[in-house]
Amino acid sequence: MSALPPAVTGLLFLVSAAVTLLAARTFARRLDRQATRVGMPEALVGVLTALAADSPEISSALVALANGAHGVSVGVVVGSNVFNLAAMIGLSALLVGTVRLPRPALMLEGGIAVVALLAGAAVLLGWLPPVAAACVVLAFLVPYLSLLIGGRELLRRLPFPAGLSRRLGQALEERERAGGRARPSREPAWHDPLLFVADTVLTVLGSIGMVQAALALGHRWHVGGPVIGVLVLAPLTSVPNAVTGVRLGLSGRGPALVSETFNSNTINLVAGIVLPALFVSSFGLSTAGRLDLLWLGGMTGLALLFLSRSGGMGRVGAIALVVAYGAFVSLQLVVS
Repeated sequence: MSALPPAVTGLLFLVSAAVTLLAARTFARRLDRQATRVGMPEALVGVLTALAADSPEISSALVALANGAHGVSVGVVVGSNVFNLAAMIGLSALLVGTVRLPRPALMLEGGIAVVALLAGAAVLLGWLPPVAAACVVLAFLVPYLSLLIGGRELLRRLPFPAGLSRRLGQALEERERAGGRARPSREPAWHDPLLFVADTVLTVLGSIGMVQAALALGHRWHVGGPVIGVLVLAPLTSVPNAVTGVRLGLSGRGPALVSETFNSNTINLVAGIVLPALFVSSFGLSTAGRLDLLWLGGMTGLALLFLSRSGGMGRVGAIALVVAYGAFVSLQLVVS
């Protein structure tokens, strides 16, 4: 592909990006409709649609990893998560004035996100073997998903202390409200499973073209792979999540917005780093990659700090997140 003229390679990148994003959007809509039709809990539907919306980031990271561009792969995951915090929570709070949710819900959603972040960081930094990190993540994700599926009925049967059970019940209640009401569809559904396959194939093929074109252009213009991952592929593939987040924020659905953001970041880390690490010997994290990882941890902590305030995150916290992302972009340009 490097032999192609830059204009042709750039056109291939744009077409591939459009195919990837449109296929992922269609996949998310089909999945939401199908899951609602079969009666899945709304909280679980939210997780599944977050997974579908994350397919551009995950597929791009995996394609880059398969091409041996480990820096690009890590850059897509870390850059997407940093972008999500600023574009989904930060921008929404800036536009609306405040994003708030009850602390029990924040503890549940934020706690899972922090566990995924720590596990992903431990793998990248070589502090934990991939198998151990995967076990840690599963130890938290399995109960989390079980509670989303079983709801408060399951919670009542578990031998938790009264205080913990009450807080978890409040968090699950907010999680169910965040999902909204089921929207049954009268459209025929027999063809949806086949179309799921088509959407997945288009997402993967689009990601292959997008990553290959980005790498070729980066090589031609002497732009480092990690920078391509962090500043080009990451924000581009995160556009569906950003649009969803801002829409939720403008409609006043703070719990849904925060849940969507943290679920997206958790899925990226688990599917883009922790699980692939079981099959890849080493990601070879550079010094710049370590700084990016540290920045993600700092922005996650900053978001949790402002969201935990009694009035939620206001415009001061929103500006802090947006400015932190701007500084993150500047850092990439300096170290590149």
